Amino acid sequence: MIKLKQIVLLFILTLSLNAFGQNNFNYELSLVPVSVTNLPGLHSYVFAQHNGKWLVIGGRKDGLHARQPFNSFPASQNNTDIYVVDVTNDQFWTSSVNSLPSGLKEQLQSTNMNFYQDADTLFIIGGYGFSETVNNHITHPYLTSVNVSGLIRAIENNQSITTYFKQIEDSKFKVTGGHLKKINGMFYLVGGHLFDGKYNPMGNPTYIQEYTNQIRKFAIDNSGSQLSYHNYSAITDPVHLRRRDYNLLPQIFPNGEQGLTISSGVFQINVDLPFLYPVDITENGHTPITTFNQYLSNYHSAVACMYDANNNDMHSIFFGGMSQYYYQNGVLIQDDLVI
Repeated sequence: MIKLKQIVLLFILTLSLNAFGQNNFNYELSLVPVSVTNLPGLHSYVFAQHNGKWLVIGGRKDGLHARQPFNSFPASQNNTDIYVVDVTNDQFWTSSVNSLPSGLKEQLQSTNMNFYQDADTLFIIGGYGFSETVNNHITHPYLTSVNVSGLIRAIENNQSITTYFKQIEDSKFKVTGGHLKKINGMFYLVGGHLFDGKYNPMGNPTYIQEYTNQIRKFAIDNSGSQLSYHNYSAITDPVHLRRRDYNLLPQIFPNGEQGLTISSGVFQINVDLPFLYPVDITENGHTPITTFNQYLSNYHSAVACMYDANNNDMHSIFFGGMSQYYYQNGVLIQDDLVI
């Protein structure tokens, strides 16, 4: 769970850190906790930044979801406030999503939305939560754009927020637990799944679940009064792309090409265990790297990606994340309960 209550700032220094197994990681990481007074704990939200202030939308207040269908993902624990956080000056402002039209109101209090900040625009796709409109838990079928600086300014000044959103509906956006990124002008909606109904760990018929098994590629036009998308295409791979709740890492590959890497994720088709191998993504397609196993941080977590241009080295540092393996007294231990 990612908490807002205590924020950790990451500093990178050019010193050696022996705790890392790879000898070519010649840096030191320091974690410095910073508290914002009375800021509540949230997880699985979307966020954007502008001039040192953070915009936080959606997510949940209740931590780990309950295993009982009648008590899983209750609407009462949705985050229905949009937060503007000024860490430097220890203050924050809020505005409720309840003033928005129903499509926006329902999506923007959901969990595990797919999102990407492109300059001053935050794009949000899908998300899972209770819908008053259909009186059930659903994966929302929306693409939404947010004017980041305008919304921050309106919330700070206690003004109406309605004009800072655009939204369209399409079944292609009915995805939760994936990731949205951008490579050379095209958006990539990677992995995730459609989940409608109440969560049930025993597999009883309280829900419908369909993994996308896809990389969905498209362009977005946010220039006019109406949001739209075009040049849509999809790559389907039910073996290697059946993934959700993972980390999607921006990469600069050894040849200088920009792309992405799917890091681990769940679940394998024949067993409820994480994938251990990554998948690289470029403009030309995807490549499973089945010769590599990632034993730690199999679920979505905080991650910092760093590129050293002088040495052409790419590093991805994971913070937490549930894992199938853990270290105990220097020994790698397997735990298929995935803690």
